[in-house]
Formats: sequence, C-alpha cells, structure tokens
Amino acid sequence: MSGGGRFRYLFSPLKLGSVAVANRIVFSAHLTNYATQDGMPSEQHAAYYEARAAGGAGLIITEEHSVHPTDWPYEKMIHGFNPGVLAGYRTITEAVHRHGVPILAQINHNGGQASSMYSRLPVWAPSPVPDPMFREVPKAVEQREIDEIIESYAVVAARCIDGGFDGVELQCSHSSIVRGFLSPATNRRSDSYGGSLDNRSRLLHQIVAAVRDRIGPGPVLGVRLCGDELIEDGTTIDDAVAVAIQIEANGGVDYINTSIGVATASLFMIEASMHIPPEYAMFIPSAIRQAIDLPVVGVGRFKDPIQAERALEQGHADLIGVVRGQIADPDFALKARAGRADETRLCLSCNQECVGRMGLNRWLGCIENPYAGREAELGPSPTSHRPVTLGRSAEPRPPARRLLVVGGGPGGLQAAVTAAANGLDVTLHEATEHLGGQARLAASVPSRAEFGDLVRNLSAECRRLGVDVNLNSPVDTGTIGSAQVDAVIVATGGLPNRPWWAPPSSEGGDRIADVIDVLAGRVHPEGSVVVIDDVGFHQATSVAELLADRHCQVEIVTKAMVVGQDLGITLDMETWWVRASAKGIVQSTDLVPMGYGDRGLTLLHHPTGNEQTRTPDWVVLATPPRPNAELYFAILAAYPDHLVRRIGDCLAPRRAHAAIIEGRRVGDALTTELYSMTPSAARS
Repeated sequence: MSGGGRFRYLFSPLKLGSVAVANRIVFSAHLTNYATQDGMPSEQHAAYYEARAAGGAGLIITEEHSVHPTDWPYEKMIHGFNPGVLAGYRTITEAVHRHGVPILAQINHNGGQASSMYSRLPVWAPSPVPDPMFREVPKAVEQREIDEIIESYAVVAARCIDGGFDGVELQCSHSSIVRGFLSPATNRRSDSYGGSLDNRSRLLHQIVAAVRDRIGPGPVLGVRLCGDELIEDGTTIDDAVAVAIQIEANGGVDYINTSIGVATASLFMIEASMHIPPEYAMFIPSAIRQAIDLPVVGVGRFKDPIQAERALEQGHADLIGVVRGQIADPDFALKARAGRADETRLCLSCNQECVGRMGLNRWLGCIENPYAGREAELGPSPTSHRPVTLGRSAEPRPPARRLLVVGGGPGGLQAAVTAAANGLDVTLHEATEHLGGQARLAASVPSRAEFGDLVRNLSAECRRLGVDVNLNSPVDTGTIGSAQVDAVIVATGGLPNRPWWAPPSSEGGDRIADVIDVLAGRVHPEGSVVVIDDVGFHQATSVAELLADRHCQVEIVTKAMVVGQDLGITLDMETWWVRASAKGIVQSTDLVPMGYGDRGLTLLHHPTGNEQTRTPDWVVLATPPRPNAELYFAILAAYPDHLVRRIGDCLAPRRAHAAIIEGRRVGDALTTELYSMTPSAARS
C-alpha cells in the first residue's frame, strides 16, 4: 500500500501483466474529437491526457483508434491504421510518462455501428442488420475480410507499442464489430462465427491471439466487454461472464474492463446523466470478478473517491474507471491521496459539454471546468494544486489589483475564482441570501439536485482563494464609487420576459407565471397547468415534473416536434419519457401560442393551420429571458473610464456553460489588462 490515508484500497498498487499501476483510478477510454481532420493525434490529446496523469490517475486509456479504413464513424477519429500517427503517439505517451503513469491505447473497429459518410466505403458487420441510429445496412463480412480485420488489429496494436504505449485495450463492448459478433441481436450468421456463444466469440479470441503474438509478452493487453446490452435478444450478464471465463482460460489477456449498453441503442445508460443513480452498472464487474482471477475494471458514474473506495472494499472490482469525474477535476486522484477529497470539483453528470458536444460533432469540454478541451492552449486551471509541465509560468507581479464582481451565479463565481487564482483581490456581491442564481433553482427540482454541485464547487473555490463574498448585498453606482476598485464584472443574470402573445400582468397575468417564479416559490400554480416550452431544455420538463408531483394536471406545449428537444443531446430524453408517462404529463407538439384571453390559451397547429384552445387554471412560461443589464449600463455611464465588463445572461441569456466560459475568459483578460496598468490609471 502506498499512501492515500482513508482510501487504502483506492491507493494500493496493482500489477497488470508486467506493468505496475500506482493506484486503482483509471481514466477510461472516451471520445474527445481532438484528432485532426486527417485522423492524426493532436497536441491537445497530449495536453489533455498529461493533465490527468499529473493529477494522479493510476492508469490512462486513450480514446479508440480505428484499425481499418472501413471504420470512420465520426469525423475526428484517430486513424490508427495510418502509419502517420506514430509521431502523435509518441508525443502523447512521452507527456503522460513524464508523470510516471502508464498509458494504454484502445483500438477498435466500430463495425455496423457506423456510417459511410466519411469513409465512402460500405460499413462492415457480422450480418446485414442496420443500426437503429445510423440506419445503414452493413455488408456482412466474408472470411477474407474477417482475416483482414484480425490482421489490422495486430498491425495497429504493434504500432501503438512502437509509439510508446504500455499496451492496448480491445474495445469489444458498446460500439464494436466484436460486440456485433458477440451479440445474438446483430449476429445472424450460420457459419463458424454465428449461432453458439463459442462461435460468436471466435473473432474475439482470434484477435486476442493475433495481437498478443504481434506485441509480445511484455505490453499490457486488456479486453473491454459489455455486460448487458439492454436491447432485445442482446448480450446478457450471463453471456459476458461466460466470455470472460473463456478469455482467462485462453490466456494472453491481463485484465477485463466492463461496460453497459449499446452506444447507438442504449447510449443513455453508457454515459448516464444525473437521472441514473451512481454505481448503477456495478453488477457487471461484480459478476465477472466472482468468476475469474484477472483484474476487473468497474465503471458507472463514480462521482467521488468515496464511492470508488467503497466499490473496491466490497470486492465489486479491482480498478475503477472515473471519466467525467476527472474531466471536471483533473486532480481527482491527487486531492484524494492528499486528504483533500472535499475539495474535489464534483462532476454534475449534466452531459452538456462532454457527451452533448460530442453528439454535435464538437470537441469535448466540461460545463464547470472551462480548461477542459483547451489544455494545449490555456494549460491547466490556475486553481490546480500541483506542478505540471503545461500551462502558465509563475511570474512575479506587483501588488494585487482590486476587482468587484456583481452577481453570485455561475458566471460571477467563475470570474471571481479565476481572478482570485490569478492574484487579484476579489470582492463579490450577491443581492440575495444565496449564491448560485438560476443554477441553484435548477437544482431544486426532481432528479436535478446534482446540478447544485456547480454552485457548491465554485463557492468552495471562492472560500479557498479568499474571495470576499457578501450576501444580501445589492450594488448600485454609489457602491462602485466607494469601493475604490480597479475593475468591475457585472454578472446580474437574466430576467423573465413575457412573450408577445401574453397579456401584461395587470391584465390577467395572475394566472401566468415564469418558470423562475414557480421554482423560486413566488407563485404556486394549482389545478390544470399548461407549460409553454419555448426553450427546449430542462426548464419546461423540470417544472412540469415539479407541478405533477404537487398533484397538478400538467400539459407541456411546444412549437417544436418534440418536448425538450435538446434533452436528446444530453441523453436525458429516454428517462424523461419514462417519468412523464408515470406522472401523467401530457406532451403536445407543433403548437404555437397565439394569444391568451377570455377564450383561454389560443394555439396554432402550424403543420395544418388549425387553431386549438386550452382553458387551464395556470400557464407557466419556459421562454427565453432578457438580459438584466440596467446596472451595467448605469455603471458605464457613471464611470466611463473604469474597466467594466459583463458576462453570462447579463450579456446574452444562454446556458450555464457560456457563463462559466465567459467568467474564465474575462477573469483572465482583466488580470492581464490590470497588471499592464498602474493602479491610479485603472481607477481613474
């Protein structure tokens, strides 16, 4: 055992084949979209993985590398089949090895869970069964193509070792041609690769043998298996255990990693949002570990080291995959080892900037870590507790400049954290008795409590950095004059904004309320309620659930084709439909509000042009807000020579990630600007 205090299991060393890992925390494989457009690894890959190695991870497994030109399911994928990747491989592995951390490359062929959009080649699969997401009929591979696949795995595995990786992991789980062969749902073959489990697992064993033969006995070789596909006629836990037993008996493999679901059919269970309980997939590694002696990796929304320690202590797994937890906080492991687990920036499992951005073909980021995805450009967060080879150089600076932040929502808090970490003397004023703004209200609804971690994490950082936080402290132009500050950041958020069709509150608005008014407890709708969803995200669905739980009869009306359309991006749609059905929430689409009066709520069904009416007891508006920018313009007018900036909804109402990014950006920019000026010039 090597340190770790209360986490004696989490920080005990382990051997994977010939490679020693210092602790049981794995930064498991996940997509990033950081590759160049020609499929080469990038400097951002190296910086991203190095930040987590410097943060104390025991083992890093990169995102998948394609082994064959027929496998190009998304644009910015690492083309392991291209010899040109070697230089990038070496940059990545050297960066990680600087911190004494082993790194493996996951290699894969996605098979039928792909598209020919980028490759312009037929998709390969065991049988011509179209994937439900891509809906493309694949070509059933013939023996010569199977032989080609096996050889391509061996070639790319050897290339990874040549590039400095300590080994490879075969992705045979949630999106893989190997998974396609293993699953009765997608393997309809009648030859020696179809039918019985022994036949369906034949390709896996042939790949394992070919890879081990090519890379030799030293490098690590792991296999990632799906324990339950959660689809009709799919792989079950009994199948997964049987395959794991076969793998161990055949030899050549050093560990088994686990997964749940199918990436294009039950993805919401692979990258589960906060609506799915933590550790929900632990039954899979637990069952496999009972059946074999090889080390087993468990995954499933581990938010903090306490959860990981408990799973190890109870014998469910030998290592724990922590992905989003280490995206949100690269120092996840280091803080736990140092006895500062309470300082961990907990992942929200909101899926907005990680999973959500990937679904939009953008590079991976994080809603609460504005440095994630920008490590090569920005270096690590200045709040990091560790020395690294990336990021800012520590330059001596003159005495601290003074910054006043108005507003304690996510944007204001992030601006305060960034500026304070950069050495500014920061005071934050919040007009209400609570920090968090609308993020705090968002966390007050059913199944969204974890969103409150965003506020708790930033508040804790403010305390640690010495930000002077003042609650119940409204600001006016006189406050600015008496504070003698060098700069001001205004983060006063947004305000409810009545749409054109709704009458003023003086003309019947007592039965019309904004979602913010409901969540804040300023109004209490009863009876029948129509919720207008003009935002397409959690606002309408969350308040609908809240009101249904209070025994209201709730209908959500939207002009879109589906209620909460962006919930699909964050993988919340499936669980929302289940809960909405259970709570009796009616969902009505393609309806445009046209007016509200004596006849009730008038709606236009825009596909047909027909009018409908509703006569609810209440109408609740989930509609776009307006900027609360009056104070900002008043300060500009009163102090035209001051450095005054505005961020977040005060600038333009958007989602929390935009406020966080702007808080970081403006906090950094003002620091640079202020330290380039004399104090008298800044305050003039």
